[in-house]
Amino acid sequence: MAPQMIFVNLPVKSVDASRAFFEKLGFSHNPQFSDETTACVVFSDTIFAMLLAEDKFKSFMAPGKEISDATKATEVLVTLSAESREKCDELADAALAAGGTPAKEAMDMGFMYGRSFTDLDGHHWEVFWMDPAAAQG
Repeated sequence: MAPQMIFVNLPVKSVDASRAFFEKLGFSHNPQFSDETTACVVFSDTIFAMLLAEDKFKSFMAPGKEISDATKATEVLVTLSAESREKCDELADAALAAGGTPAKEAMDMGFMYGRSFTDLDGHHWEVFWMDPAAAQG
């Protein structure tokens, strides 16, 4: 059985600007699933973000619903794991340098560490590391 995959679909104002933002963070995009209205950002073999131009995103929505303005309300927190505290900092710092904004203060619980940022469209991203020994209990 193939591993299950996740595709997080997010509306964006500019596909090109959003694709460039995530490329500055070190992520690639899959051209097979990308075009002028969509960028498929690859986080791993099983995790992807589909950055959809707002009109394209609306075509997948239920009738009568509106796109949430992520700069004013939070509908979802997208969280990525990192292999170390340093990698958390590297990714969050790259996001800020690429035009993202801080979402909240860093979280440091000793065994778990995290940073957060918002992307160009205001979507909230979390990056966290957890000590593997602490995770095993």
